[in-house]
Amino acid sequence: MAIHGLGQLDKTYDGSKLRIGILHARWNKEIIDSLVKGAHDKLLEFGVKEENIIIESVPGSFELPFGTKKFSEKWDKQGKPLDAVIPIGVLIKGSTMHFEYICDSVSQKIMDLSFELGKPIIFGVLTCLTDEQARQRAGLGGHNHGADWGLAAIEMATKFDL
Repeated sequence: MAIHGLGQLDKTYDGSKLRIGILHARWNKEIIDSLVKGAHDKLLEFGVKEENIIIESVPGSFELPFGTKKFSEKWDKQGKPLDAVIPIGVLIKGSTMHFEYICDSVSQKIMDLSFELGKPIIFGVLTCLTDEQARQRAGLGGHNHGADWGLAAIEMATKFDL
């Protein structure tokens, strides 16, 4: 099974003036930690200053949409708005319909938040059928999609002069 990243950039992006939030779920800690590290390291690679990468957590992926909204609003109220937010979670199919309901709800609301908040909210939720798929996509034996999400946050926050 091939797992690829974003592909070629259309130009070089400078993240040095950006403030990026990463809000992560705490379920599946090993996978989440790897995805957060991938996003964090890519943000640094493209010039985002360490002090401008704000990382917080919520219990699980279902809490990511509400948490992302409140996380963004908190920093807006403090006069230190985030230019983009990367909610990071992982959902792995089990033996019940729980997976389908959570995937659908979380995916739809994260997409809606970009429009509601007027800033890029990057879809950083793995929706996998097996633990092995999640590990591969988290860079634990394959490509780390967290790095793609970090780069997508920089591109989206700079490309359209947000």
